[in-house]
Amino acid sequence: MRSSGSAPRGLIVVHALLMALGAISLVPYLWAVVTSLKERRAVFSPVPQWWPDPVTLANYPAVLQHGPFDVYFVNTVIVVSGILVVQLVTVVLAAYAFARMRFRGSQFLFSLFLVQMMLPIHSVLVPNYLTMKTLGLLDTRLALMLPFWASGYGVFLLRQAFRQVPRDFEDAAIIDGCSRLQLLWHVLVPLTKPTLVAFGLISVVTHWNDFLWPLIVTDTPAVRTLTIGLAMFVQQESGADWTLLMAATVLVTAPLMVLFLIYQRRFVESFMSAGLKG
Repeated sequence: MRSSGSAPRGLIVVHALLMALGAISLVPYLWAVVTSLKERRAVFSPVPQWWPDPVTLANYPAVLQHGPFDVYFVNTVIVVSGILVVQLVTVVLAAYAFARMRFRGSQFLFSLFLVQMMLPIHSVLVPNYLTMKTLGLLDTRLALMLPFWASGYGVFLLRQAFRQVPRDFEDAAIIDGCSRLQLLWHVLVPLTKPTLVAFGLISVVTHWNDFLWPLIVTDTPAVRTLTIGLAMFVQQESGADWTLLMAATVLVTAPLMVLFLIYQRRFVESFMSAGLKG
């Protein structure tokens, strides 16, 4: 009886701790949202205001007037979507090859993918920059996308998911006359959709927040992304107007927050169901 009563009590403690950590993590973002809805004089009030009085939305149109955030947003969506679409093709094909096909050197090649995952991104910045310069792609959206069209992490993650699909499904599809591409599209991809969703979220968040590579290869506002635009805006304002700075920050981060809230269940389920099978 004591053990059965201690288990729920332990779960309550764990959940309470997780809720407390979640609340602590949310406080800075909530403060940014609240500040973006304040008038400038209210920011420097001696008594902190957790709810703005009065509430104003004027900071958001003011941000759009200070910089071409609409252009930055379009560029970011194009770059992130372009990377993700090509990644899904290359990742699915490579993961299938490593999970289901046997060929000479497959283990060695897969080991190279694992080594690539261990390399810090800074170690390939110079080679990537020189490649883009040689191709004449500097200051273009293609330069922002091209180095990321393959993903070692995505291949590793999806390979593990493919290896968990029973071979009986594959054998049944082949008996029914499916080709390898049909098998991949109609059997393996639907069964590993949670893993694909998780990888898609990781890719979108990573490249939406990417700062260093866009800073290196872009020179004009016409191809800059939101992170660079936000940095330029902060430099322009010199930290003088916190309401505008917080409004710009919310504009940059809000799409990611909405995306994660929509797909958070599938994101968590993918790591619970996919596992890491050798």
